[in-house]
Amino acid sequence: MIKVNAVFDIGKTNKKFFLFDENYKEVFREYTRLDETTDEDGYPTEDLGLLRKWIEDTFDAALKNTEFHIQTLNFSSYGASFVHLDYKGQPLTPLYNYTKDFDPEVAAEFYAKYGGEMKIARDTASPQSGFLNSGMQLYWLKARKPEVFGKIKYSLHLPQYLSYLFTGIPVSEYTSIGCHTNLWDYDKDDYHEWVHDEDIDKILPPIVPTSASINTTYKDHKLKIGVGIHDSSSALLPYILSKKKPFLLLSTGTWSIALNPYSTESLTEKDIEDNCLNYLRIDGKRVKASRFFMGNEYRLQVENLCDHYGKEYGYHHNILFDADIYLKLIEKPAVYFEFGGTSLQKQEGQTDLSAFATFEEAYHQLMIELMAQQISTITNAIGDSDIKTIYIDGGFTDNDVFMKLMSHHFSSFKVLSTQSPLGSALGAAMVISDKKVTNKFLKENYAMKKLVPLFFDV
Repeated sequence: MIKVNAVFDIGKTNKKFFLFDENYKEVFREYTRLDETTDEDGYPTEDLGLLRKWIEDTFDAALKNTEFHIQTLNFSSYGASFVHLDYKGQPLTPLYNYTKDFDPEVAAEFYAKYGGEMKIARDTASPQSGFLNSGMQLYWLKARKPEVFGKIKYSLHLPQYLSYLFTGIPVSEYTSIGCHTNLWDYDKDDYHEWVHDEDIDKILPPIVPTSASINTTYKDHKLKIGVGIHDSSSALLPYILSKKKPFLLLSTGTWSIALNPYSTESLTEKDIEDNCLNYLRIDGKRVKASRFFMGNEYRLQVENLCDHYGKEYGYHHNILFDADIYLKLIEKPAVYFEFGGTSLQKQEGQTDLSAFATFEEAYHQLMIELMAQQISTITNAIGDSDIKTIYIDGGFTDNDVFMKLMSHHFSSFKVLSTQSPLGSALGAAMVISDKKVTNKFLKENYAMKKLVPLFFDV
């Protein structure tokens, strides 16, 4: 019988269950997609009852599997989501979707009362984003649904609710508190004054370390159960635990997020305007993050290129970096693409794709312009930190043009691509384990590859 660590990794789309052996090797995986429900306004959201049933059924089946002996259980999930429990421990409301529109009148009232959007954004290191600032949900409930708010015993962040299902013990922990919630004052290392003024702190359970665990018995099985962790912080954790020297992690996908776990600077107004934010590490220290919608911009522009040049979508997957095309394009730097949500602006008369003879030329120009924005986000995230190493993970590690441009523009850094299909699940397993990892862990488990800088005169 193999001794294993169990993890539920709950994304908004995919729900996954993993078993890892004592060396963090995946030995079992199950995943599903669950139908959504709607809240009282008809807005789609997670079906808590369905999620709970899948989790309990899946775990019960794993416990009965004689091939494995489960020793620990932990949870990773998306953030900006609260489960509000009544005095009997039952959910009072739907799990409100963080994409739901926030009541503008409530927002205006809040900011008028507590000093304005920029002040709150700087104090809490949270660019203002409505329900995505999950603390605002608590203010909204108190303002618009006082009869519901009055029945709340505890409000649990989603990862901690999943843990509560097995332990019955309500707790809070740093990574969930610190994921752009508007709750945490990063300079005071405490909940923001508005949280205390509104008595919100009275329904937030005691804060425990993310590495805390509860030894308990579940259906006659002795288990060590973790308190849960926010998925972005969990994905960063294997790097932090196995590397001693400062680094930046560039996580690429729909969003490109540059994560600096070594920043001690408070965010400036310019940082907020540039879409920078802070997360909290498992020890309560800050992580400076800078992000932009790169994957989304990329997809939309590539669709336009395919239409213009008569190519099937997917043609771009096989394009390799071409130094001759690159050198030709940068002889006369110009901006040809307009990106929604980025600071780059098109120049009049330079947006016609007929300026490029081939799909390949236009594609290289697209990547040059996206890289300009990427350089800015990475520079913002590094700030004054003494960082010499950049790790890149996610979907763009397979993009040859992107990776070559990264190696070129950051030639003074050690740049490495990493690939792990386990993402945030592995961090959740590691955070409550007693097993230490060495600096060889990433090399052995993440298919690391060092990028070689380009050599040509530019």
